[in-house]
Order: sequence, then structure tokens, then C-alpha cells
Amino acid sequence: MRLAFVTVALLALNVVLAWPKAASVSSTPSVSSGATASTTRPLRVGLVFDVGGRGDKSFNDAAFNGVDRAVRELGVQAEYIEPGEGTDRESGLRLLAARGFDLILGVGFVFSDDILLVARDYPDRHFACVDYSKFDENGFVTPPGNLVALKFREEEGSFLVGALAAQASPHRVVGFVGGMDIPLIHKFEAGYRQGVAAVCPECRVLAGYAGTSSDAFKNPTKGKELALAQYAADADVIFQAAGSTGLGVFEAARERGLRAIGVDSDQWDEAPGYLLTSMTKQVDVSVFQVIASLSRGAFTGGVRVFGLKEGGVSYVYDEPRRGMITPAARARVEALRQDIIDGRITVKTERSP
Repeated sequence: MRLAFVTVALLALNVVLAWPKAASVSSTPSVSSGATASTTRPLRVGLVFDVGGRGDKSFNDAAFNGVDRAVRELGVQAEYIEPGEGTDRESGLRLLAARGFDLILGVGFVFSDDILLVARDYPDRHFACVDYSKFDENGFVTPPGNLVALKFREEEGSFLVGALAAQASPHRVVGFVGGMDIPLIHKFEAGYRQGVAAVCPECRVLAGYAGTSSDAFKNPTKGKELALAQYAADADVIFQAAGSTGLGVFEAARERGLRAIGVDSDQWDEAPGYLLTSMTKQVDVSVFQVIASLSRGAFTGGVRVFGLKEGGVSYVYDEPRRGMITPAARARVEALRQDIIDGRITVKTERSP
């Protein structure tokens, strides 16, 4: 009896400590017929944001849009948590699980360790992790049945924007600015380099990273510094895969009157007239699909991968309104897209030595 009392007390303390970080952003009082797994209450979805948080005009906002779509179309209730550093991520996940949320989402690879641990501790809850990347001494750790890993073939979308960048470069020099120097961001660079080489073997690719910690995704000053150096070295177009650090790349493009490429979402509004395109990663679509599957009672754990074939990655094409991509460049890139989908081109996930 004493042990049970202590356990309940500790759980209550954990909820109280984490509670101020939770913010109920939107909810819907009524539920569409058949929209949730329960007929007595709406499906409850909790999302914990990645580094950079809401308003990054990129990765986090895309995840929010997926949940927000589920609120509007499926009648789910949603809450959002923007953690600080370190253990705040685990606390946010545990808070939502302890409060009985039906689905808890972690946005970003940094959640991999924490969400796996919490999913194992709460086997009756459902979890999803965007860019799940948990490895141990034996390699990739397969998620348990109540956790789905949402992964993307970023290298395929990056290949396409690399081919566009090369065709828009009179100096035959293009740039790449990454956030954290890790394998996930290396996939963007690897695909970009291969796409450049596919249409312009003589083109050079300049690359730089903002750092080796998660802070590298939220340092626009460093992003601008890296971009200005690459523009000074004759880069005509720079592709950024750096979270809010990439906003500094856009600022440098505006100052120099040159081109940049956005990432994850259509980032045109951040630098209209200077963005050649954006490599889109359909985080919103993947998040919505997971929520919809749970609402139908069809949630499946494991790994789901979204590439060109699945419509999970692409690039923005809004011509002739924007006047950035020529018909010839578009035709060349679309032919390459089909080659990748049909298996005639295999895009690398690692940079060449």
C-alpha cells in the first residue's frame, strides 16, 4: 500500500512540474461521425515541437499544420508543447502520456531516445516520431508496435533542387548550408551534390555547417555568415537545410541579390524574389496520415518511409508567376524525377569522401 502511494505521488509530481509547458492551442468540441477511435470523446493528440519551435517557417510549422488539419477535418483535440533543452523533451512526452492522450508526436530526430523510452513505459498509448533515428551497438532499433517512425528520403528531393540550382548557376558554383553536422543533414547534402553533378559535372558545390549541437538549427547569424562566404566565392545559389538558421541564408541572399533554396516547406514568403524554389518534405501529410489511421482504428507501428514515389518529398514549382525556373530546367528535372521513381537512378545518402 505504501509503495502504491509513493508511485502515485511521483506521477502527480511529474505532471505538476511539466504542466506549465503545455499549451492547449486548439480543440473541437464536436466530433465528426466515425472520425475517432472512440465514440464517447474526440481523439486527443499531443505534439512536442523540435528545436526552434513553432514559427520556424519550416519543419515544426509543417508538423503543426498536419495536426491542425486533423483538428479541422477529423474533429480531434490537440495540445502542443514547446520544450526547452534536454530532459524537457522527455518530460513533455511523459506529461501527455500520463494525461491519457491517444497519440503523442515528437518532431525531430532528437526525440528518438526519449520517445522510445516513453513508448515502452506506456504500451497502451500510441506514439509517432518524425525522423526517428535510434541506433545502438547492433544498428537501427526497430520501434515497438505502439510507435511509428516517420522517415523521409530527403536525398531524393535534394537531388531535384540540386539539378535546378546547377542550371541556374552562370558561374557553375552552388552552395549548401547545413544546420547540425549529422548523418540526417548529410543526406540533404549528398542528394544535392548528386543532382548538381547529374546536369553539370563541372560544377562545384561549396558546403558548410553551423555546428555540432542542436543549437546549430537556431542560429541565423551563423547561417548568414556561412552564406555570405559562399556567395563571395562565386556561389550563385545556396540550398539551406538548417531550420531557423536558414533564415540567415535568406538574409544574405537578399543583401547580395542572389538566389537561395528553402527546405521542408515552401519558404517563398521569407525572401520573395530570391528563392529559386524550396525542397519540400511533406511532414504535414505524414502526420495527418498517422492521425487519420488511428482515428480509423488502423494504427500500425514500425517504420514508414516517404520518398518521391510516395509523394513525401518534392520541390516547389509555381511558374510562370514567380519567374524562377525555366521551362527547359523544369523538363530536365522532371525527367530526372521519373528516373529516380523508376529506379534508373539511385540517390546516395552519404557524402563522397
